[in-house]
Amino acid sequence: MKVNINNKETETAAKSVADLAEELQLPAKGVAVAIDNKLVARTDWSTTPVEEGDNIVIIKAFCGG
Repeated sequence: MKVNINNKETETAAKSVADLAEELQLPAKGVAVAIDNKLVARTDWSTTPVEEGDNIVIIKAFCGG
């Protein structure tokens, strides 16, 4: 299915946010995911479905100065 991740159309087979995180090899910490402008709590990743056409924003924390 096709979804938009950070404004880029992406093909994915993920059924849930947890599947998507695994598919994208996201780090275990320091990552936030929102679908259609609604933040998805990490505890809900496995039960939150990814659907065709979803607008997904993935934010990775990083250190710097």
